[in-house]
Amino acid sequence: MGGAIGIHIGPVMACADGGSTGGVDPVRNGGTVTDAFMQLLQLYRTLAAPRKDPITPPLAHFPGWFAVVATTSLLLGAACAVWVALDVVRRPQPMRVMAVVWPVTMLFGGLLGLWFYRAQGRAPRAGQEPSGRQTSLAASVGTGTSHCGAGCAIGDLIAEWLAFALPAVAVLGGWGWLFDDPMFAVWVIDFVLAFVIGIGFQYFAIAPMREQSAGRTLRDAVKADAASITAWQVGMFGVMALMQLLVFPVLWGGRAAVDSPEFWFAMQWAMLAGFATSYPVNWVLIRTGIKERM
Repeated sequence: MGGAIGIHIGPVMACADGGSTGGVDPVRNGGTVTDAFMQLLQLYRTLAAPRKDPITPPLAHFPGWFAVVATTSLLLGAACAVWVALDVVRRPQPMRVMAVVWPVTMLFGGLLGLWFYRAQGRAPRAGQEPSGRQTSLAASVGTGTSHCGAGCAIGDLIAEWLAFALPAVAVLGGWGWLFDDPMFAVWVIDFVLAFVIGIGFQYFAIAPMREQSAGRTLRDAVKADAASITAWQVGMFGVMALMQLLVFPVLWGGRAAVDSPEFWFAMQWAMLAGFATSYPVNWVLIRTGIKERM
């Protein structure tokens, strides 16, 4: 999202020798296999050849104290995630997917997320009876929002590191043919992965509760979480844009690289913003019965 990507995706030239097809025409309009192959290559050239030189934004020069703050926050989130991951083994969640949701939530929620988990999400030990306490609507919405956000967080993690390791992946998101700045292209991939994984999480939340076909469950999952995932990504992208395009350049001369603690520290705040923008949407979805209470 914020790392500088300095490669140039240029046109690809290739050739293929035509041959006899044995009297069978493999292309509907009468062309040959070679013609079809060359058409695909031409399509690739059109998409992969940038309209202008890609933007290579400068990287920020962060002060030491900010690096310490960022690293401390990330380590704290990781420690909370490990603690919760071990705790859900000792205290199995009634809804299995939450055994993944809660540790992922800790990565950006930190101590605040840990407090919420212990107060509202922690299950009794195996063999113990549930406490029987009534969960408030506000707490149920918070859990549902965390469930939505965990899928978004995993999608963002995959997209950012994938684009960092293989910069050409950004072409799939529009780099060079839709966006000159690779950051925006990676955001497209972020959104797609976050949406797919988020809907998957919702699918596995609904499936155990309803005896219905997989197709119906998938439709219900999309209906329940499409709006909340979109709202989460709006908040997350908004804060990352603010940090990468304004705050970091003004204060420290550039953007944070994906492989820096400062980038993921900003992402923690962006995820909290995503929680804030998605919470009211989840409230409406749960209050109207479109989404199940958790």
